[in-house]
Parts: sequence; C-alpha cells; structure tokens
Amino acid sequence: MEREIVITADGSSTIHLPEWDEQYHSKHGAIQEAYHVFIKHGLHHFCNRINCPHDVSSSAVDKSPKTLNQTISILEIGFGTGLNAFITLLESEKLGVHIDYVGIEGFPVLMDEIVQLNYPTQLKAESNEALFKTMHELPWEEKHPVSQTFSLTKQNRFFSEIADKALYNLIYFDAFGARVQPELWTETIFKKMYDAIKENGALVTYAAKGSVRRAMQDVGFKVEKLPGPPGKREMLRATKRP
Repeated sequence: MEREIVITADGSSTIHLPEWDEQYHSKHGAIQEAYHVFIKHGLHHFCNRINCPHDVSSSAVDKSPKTLNQTISILEIGFGTGLNAFITLLESEKLGVHIDYVGIEGFPVLMDEIVQLNYPTQLKAESNEALFKTMHELPWEEKHPVSQTFSLTKQNRFFSEIADKALYNLIYFDAFGARVQPELWTETIFKKMYDAIKENGALVTYAAKGSVRRAMQDVGFKVEKLPGPPGKREMLRATKRP
C-alpha cells in the first residue's frame, strides 16, 4: 500500500495512506491529538487519581536523581510512528513516575519513514531525538529501559492475538478508524481490552461513534463522552469498574 509523509495542521508530520484516505494521526494536528486524547484524558487523568509526585500542570522537567515509587503500566493499540510513546516518555520525566509501556503493532513502520518524522523538533525535544530513534531500533518482543523513567516493550502481533489479563492501568486505543478497519472496533476486541486492563483502569480513544461506545459498554466498561481534539467534537474514555 502506498504511504507518504504529510504535515498536519499543527506542523507535525504523520503517515498518509492514499488508498484508504487515512492517516496514522489526525490531519488537524498529530501532536495536538496525541496530547489531548492520550495524555490529558489518559495519563494525566490517571495521575490525578493516584497523586503522582509532580503536578501534571507543571511544564518543568526535573532531571535530578529520584526514587520512583510509582509505576504506571500502559498498553498502546497501534504503536505506529511511536508518537504517543515518545510523548509519554517525555511526560514520565515531568510527572516523576515510571512508565512500563507496551506497544502492539501488526505492521511496523520502516526506519526510512521514521527519520522523516519531525516530532522531536515540533515537541522542542531535540535533546531527546536520539531516544526517539532508539525506541524504533530496539528489538521487538523484549523489554528495554529507554530512560530512567520509561521502559518499552514492542510486540509485533495483531490486536486479535492479545490475551493479557489485568496487566495495565491505561490503554491507548489508537487503531485505524472503523471506516477502514471495522473489525478492530468490535465487542470481541474490546473484551480483550477489558480483560487486559486492571480494575479502575481506563481506556482512551479518539473515536466517539455510537457503535464503538455500545461495544465498550456491552463488555462491561463504564463509558464517558469527552470533548474531542481539534477536528472532532467528542472522544471516549472507558473505565473498568470493580
């Protein structure tokens, strides 16, 4: 399938698939979408609940040595370009928590595409550009410490093969849209997500279709509609109740 690097509305890049007329991230802003959906309504929401060591509103990065007493486990459905993982790595330093991150991807992005993505520059994180590249070069199926506050496991598999049980505090559900891959937004898949998440854990996604919300509810999630990122009116957050 043909693939091309394009620039989204906030200046950050993404990969466009012309045959599907689909992007890896929102054309209205890849970085804006990632922060709004997965960081603000996912990671920060969870940190507010567990009282992370540092205020989530703080923009200061504390690089001093510290003992990390809290670990947040995150599963990403659709590792893709690594944007969500990279931003989460940067946030882990600010929040003073350790992130144990697992990214699932059936079709890994090629390195010659990765080097064309402008995320470190757009995030003003040029000093961490080597870490962004390292994340993509690390061997799959193994857990790797990427930084003092972030470890990464990449798994090359299809979402239907996930069989984890109560392992994650958060799930970033960032699959391609239901318009092009409806099989990824079914009760069958969300049952796997429900089983994989811990009690009181949350799943966040940019999607807000009624059929998606009902599929989540049918497997046991409590589902909230939240304001969406630029270009979308709403998004969903699903919580696994005790």
